[in-house]
Amino acid sequence: MPIRIDRFDEGPADLLDLQEGTQPYRILLFLAEHDDAAFTQTEIHEATGIKRGSVGAALSRLEDRGLVRHHGRYWAVADDDRLASYAAQIRSSSTSTDDDYYGEE
Repeated sequence: MPIRIDRFDEGPADLLDLQEGTQPYRILLFLAEHDDAAFTQTEIHEATGIKRGSVGAALSRLEDRGLVRHHGRYWAVADDDRLASYAAQIRSSSTSTDDDYYGEE
C-alpha cells in the first residue's frame, strides 16, 4: 500500500518501530544496559542474536533519531538524559530482581 509523499518525507522517525521485542528496541536496550561501553556491530550481533546485516540498518535508523552515536567502528547509546534515566532504571530493576531471587549477601 503506498503512503503519501508528505509522510514519506517525514523521514525515518515515522518508520522506526521501537516497540518491545523489535530489533531497534533490543539494540537500544542492550546499549542502554551497557552505557559505559561502546561496541562493534559484530559484538552487538553476538550479544543480541540479531542478524549481522540487520544490526547495521537498525543502528543507522537509531542514529538518525539521535538515540545512538558512533566513532569509527564503535557504537554506544547517545548522550541523552532520557536514555541515561532509562539505563539507570534498567540497572536498578535487574539488581532488585537479582536480590529478590538470590537474597541479600
